[in-house]
Amino acid sequence: MARAPFRRRRRLQKNKKCFLVTDSNVYELYGGLIEQTFGSIPRYILPAGEENKTFEHLGEILAAMGEAGLLRTSTLIAMGGGVVGDIGGLAAALYMRGIKCIQIPTTLLAQVDSSVGGKTAVDMANVKNLVGTFYQPEIVLVDPLFLRTLPGREIKCGLGEIVKYTALDAEIYRELLKHKENLFDLSFLAEITPLCIDHKANVVRKDERETGLRKSLNMGHTTGHAIELYDKKRSHGEYVLIGLWYETQIAMKMGLCREDYGKSLQELVTKLIGEVPPIEEEALAAARMDKKNESAGTVTFIAPILKGVFDVVKLPYEEYRQAVFSAMEERK
Repeated sequence: MARAPFRRRRRLQKNKKCFLVTDSNVYELYGGLIEQTFGSIPRYILPAGEENKTFEHLGEILAAMGEAGLLRTSTLIAMGGGVVGDIGGLAAALYMRGIKCIQIPTTLLAQVDSSVGGKTAVDMANVKNLVGTFYQPEIVLVDPLFLRTLPGREIKCGLGEIVKYTALDAEIYRELLKHKENLFDLSFLAEITPLCIDHKANVVRKDERETGLRKSLNMGHTTGHAIELYDKKRSHGEYVLIGLWYETQIAMKMGLCREDYGKSLQELVTKLIGEVPPIEEEALAAARMDKKNESAGTVTFIAPILKGVFDVVKLPYEEYRQAVFSAMEERK
């Protein structure tokens, strides 16, 4: 059972107006621990799954917060994976123009990435995270013991983001290569998680609202998000890995990414997900709506160059499309 996050129990209970947002999976696993720790504080249990990160559920959370009598001095506790953190954080940002938010991430993906940095959002119009805001949590409490109850697919999902960090941070790259034969080992994950958090926190301190450096954290996400919106059969982290493979291949063909380095990243991808699948043209078209794009008809993605070095690539959609289809041919 997870214990470390709840050492702050006394501090949390000083504010009697707390509200918990979690999901059905987390509540099934940790309902007893939640009751023991937080008692009978009001709560909203979101049905598990990305498909529930919607305006409808956001409205229900806000209504429940109002019915619970929360004030501007109240605190929302988001305990769960990335979906809970995103929608719970957005509810905290909106309620009475902003109340305190505490993030308790329970998945590897949320621990190494989504709980840190203050991005909150819901999906809309078949676009992932279309509506949201930047709203920094008061506290992020990370405990690797939560990983003991994660299925392998969820570990793989988090590893997708960790592999992304290897392309941005030379130290993380070296650590992952040293442990590439035991990537699912929980002791290794407990060691590398703080490195990923430190990297992201340092980036966010320099560029909170993603006007420059923070865009690097979207590596693999342009193509990955496009496939994820169309396919929905894999986890978010797996789509990031697929996107990273294709975007690395394009960067190598453009002469931006050194081939030995690019091949090592692609090897990590295939080690986790096996053969990289082809991309349907309908899925690829969704890249035109990616939030990183700065002009109509242009697709922007983050390309790995060398260990810890990246570049921003902007291609007209037709060139991007042709580059992806060329990469699909080369992968056969």
